[in-house]
Amino acid sequence: MTVESTAARKPRRSSKRVSAAKKPQNPEPQLVQLLTPEGERVQHPDYDIDLSAEELRGLYRDMVLTRRFDAEATALQRQGELGLWASLLGQEAAQIGSGRALRDDDYVFPTYREHGVAWCRGVDPTNLLGMFRGVNHGGWDPTTNNFHLYTIVIGSQTLHATGYAMGVAKDGADSAVIAYFGDGASSQGDVAESFTFSAVYNAPVVFFCQNNQWAISEPTERQTRVPLYQRAQGYGFPGIRVDGNDVLACLAVTRSALERARRGEGPTLVEAFTYRMGAHTTSDDPTRYRHDEDRAAWEAKDPIQRLRTYLENEGHADAEFFTVLDEESDVLAKRVREAVRAMPDPDDMAMFDHVYADGHALVDEERAQFAAYQASFAEEGN
Repeated sequence: MTVESTAARKPRRSSKRVSAAKKPQNPEPQLVQLLTPEGERVQHPDYDIDLSAEELRGLYRDMVLTRRFDAEATALQRQGELGLWASLLGQEAAQIGSGRALRDDDYVFPTYREHGVAWCRGVDPTNLLGMFRGVNHGGWDPTTNNFHLYTIVIGSQTLHATGYAMGVAKDGADSAVIAYFGDGASSQGDVAESFTFSAVYNAPVVFFCQNNQWAISEPTERQTRVPLYQRAQGYGFPGIRVDGNDVLACLAVTRSALERARRGEGPTLVEAFTYRMGAHTTSDDPTRYRHDEDRAAWEAKDPIQRLRTYLENEGHADAEFFTVLDEESDVLAKRVREAVRAMPDPDDMAMFDHVYADGHALVDEERAQFAAYQASFAEEGN
């Protein structure tokens, strides 16, 4: 019997949660870590970083404010103010660490969950919410902050990043490009193609995979038989696994990968091993496929708490710092709430604008049909 016929006869997966007994029994590979879950500073021979107390407090502030913004956006969706929201809860260290490794002239291609990276690039948090409220297609100019619009199509941004990086190389610039994607996107053909092109053309791009272990309800072991970072070997460039809940390690590893790209040494795959603490989006119910004990185990590795423990133990932050930051968080949350509720409703016909640069007959036809449909309600009212 062939492999294909055997696979074809397998029953469809049930909706029950994945059993822990079915998970691979091989030990997890080593990862780069500079700050343990207990908040203890450790050294790494290849990746290390020396930050001042002010810089450490800055990273902590970034993570706290990003988490508060994310929580407020989730609450706004539950209140009917947003159509959908993709939470980054638990992934703050991966995003803030990598985001703060970037230079101003580097360019970012995000997915739809990189709220922390957007924060690092200076994008106003309220601008992120327009798309999820349905009032715009993004709300910010990508060229202002070198931060591309959010990409909903899974994995496509890695191709955009690769092409952009190839252009950067041809222009002779020493800047780098970073593409964010998740473990589920790593199974997309677009990602494989971007790996091929970036390797062959030695593109100055860093592929930053946030492996939060769940592609909606599909666990990572259904995506790959080897750790994701090892996939880079088949394409001829290095792959690194980093503790995605360690903001210091994420900063050090990403900075090193970006510097390598700027030196003309080609792409790097960074796998930030982390955990999606919340739902995939607000339309998802993770209790149907995940165990509560798994989340509890990862809560003990919380990226914000471990840095706070380190700051307190080393005397880098006092009670006043945390109190002031809590007050700043409240101000941010209030501003976000007020901004969302003040957003005007979009023009019903605006969705047909800018679909094509020079117009298109089919779009014109659809616009006319929709206008007639809208007008029919006014006629019925009369």
